[in-house]
Amino acid sequence: MEPNATLTALRDFCAERLGADLADRFVRLARPGFALTEGRPGEAAGHSRFGGRAMLEPGTEWPACDGLPLSLLAVLDTDALAPWLGDVLPAGTGLLNFFALDSESEMADPAAMELSLKYGCLAPELGAVIAAHSTHAVETAPPVRSSVFDPVPWAAAPGFAFPDSFDPAWDDLDLGPEASDMARAMPALHLEGLLTEWSQRPGALDSSEDIAFGRPQFPTGSSPMLPNHEDPNLYHHLLQLSGQDQWYIGGDGGWMHWSIPTEALRAGDFTRAIPTPDIW
Repeated sequence: MEPNATLTALRDFCAERLGADLADRFVRLARPGFALTEGRPGEAAGHSRFGGRAMLEPGTEWPACDGLPLSLLAVLDTDALAPWLGDVLPAGTGLLNFFALDSESEMADPAAMELSLKYGCLAPELGAVIAAHSTHAVETAPPVRSSVFDPVPWAAAPGFAFPDSFDPAWDDLDLGPEASDMARAMPALHLEGLLTEWSQRPGALDSSEDIAFGRPQFPTGSSPMLPNHEDPNLYHHLLQLSGQDQWYIGGDGGWMHWSIPTEALRAGDFTRAIPTPDIW
């Protein structure tokens, strides 16, 4: 099913349980995204994968923090994903390379942990996203001291993602005049109780761990922590990466995210993308 038809079916599903007006307002919170799972041969979404070598245009500078190279964690091939994303990002964006400081894996440079402690896990300096046009991008060998993870091709199943239960996006949802104070205080939980058979909705994402675009999930019950206390509603989610056999973040665990101001995304300015991890 193509995205517009899926969104219409999703709205109809919600209208049966919420009424047409509330369903329409609720579905406006949905964002197109992809559940990422390990793809068998022939299933990968273009060049999308965890690990491997970066796909950069010749002459592109490798990102670093205080002289220590960041590590390539993932590549998204937006040319393969574009039909589902609509106008989320500019046409021809190509490949997105996701970098972060590796301070936890067995390959991590000894200096990485010191940098992580110096900046803190939310510092923009510890991550980067670099776009590359598909026709010009080539596999690029990493510099010395950068970790290299075995590539895991990704299959991408499209769907629509809604905000995490504690995401501030819920603050702007009008539940209607009959909603109780309790419902207004916790709109996500209120709607969860009304939306029976939610797992069977049209456009459901099959995974809540590795997600491209859509909306982030935060197991710690929070929302993206942004510099200078910026409004998360002004940002768009790019990638959610759960722990892998080769890589993880946080002492006990965590999920990595990258986000970007929505206006920068629409302009194709990925230099403004930042890491927004959730660590527990």
